[in-house]
Amino acid sequence: MEPRICWANTDNFDEADIVIIGVPDESQSHALRKGSSEAPDWIRRISNLRDTYTRKGKKSLGLPYSDFKHKVYDYGNITREKIDEVYDKIITKSKIPILIGGDHSISAHTIKSISKRKRPLSLVYFDAHPDFVGSTTNYYGSVFHDVLPQIDIKSSLQIGVRTPEKEELDNLQKHDVMVITPFEIAEKGIEHVTKSVLDRIGKNIYISFDMDCIDPAFAPGVSVPVPLGITNIEAVYLLRAIAKKGILGIDIMEVCPSYDIKDRTSHLASRMISEVISCC
Repeated sequence: MEPRICWANTDNFDEADIVIIGVPDESQSHALRKGSSEAPDWIRRISNLRDTYTRKGKKSLGLPYSDFKHKVYDYGNITREKIDEVYDKIITKSKIPILIGGDHSISAHTIKSISKRKRPLSLVYFDAHPDFVGSTTNYYGSVFHDVLPQIDIKSSLQIGVRTPEKEELDNLQKHDVMVITPFEIAEKGIEHVTKSVLDRIGKNIYISFDMDCIDPAFAPGVSVPVPLGITNIEAVYLLRAIAKKGILGIDIMEVCPSYDIKDRTSHLASRMISEVISCC
């Protein structure tokens, strides 16, 4: 039986405001590190080990400081082929999906699915890599290219980019994509950067978060780690601010448990999910 994430507080899908979905699939990854398909269940397991306390036989959650009032339902795991069917069920009932991957190519499926009901999307793309390869498509390095028809490029942006290929740099410039690097956050400060992000995005906001956006000092267990990333606090500060504005959904991708150090990355992913829930 699949573990249920500790933040789930209802067994009734219909009464839930937020739905957790796992997609344990890394079939479109070219990463040397394998194991991101293990992340959905491992993050759930770690959430129950690290984010709960037991006293006198009763379990208590280690909540975000702001608490949360939402009803959260854990849908369990699905295949990538089932994403459109499940997202139709979630979005048409005005629930917010939080998807745990899996490789980042899964995000193209969720973005395309949501855009059928709500568009154009403002895509906030957290990643060390732009994923803007167009010469090869339908894999984890072409996601941003693959969803161009579904997003409003003028209200979309990338955060954390620091290792683009030449082709990706050319595409970013060609499409005039707003990119916020870790260096810009260091120079201008998180409050200034957050304001510029909120000024940029529109109403139909979707967040796609590759955990390699965060520096490997804080998130070592990812598929393609890159030094010089943003901090965990900077990441969550931005996520909280965007979630408060209102989001259609979010995915958390590319955790690689087999390469983690004492489950730090899986635990961080669990905490990030709780902070988003608290601000939705």
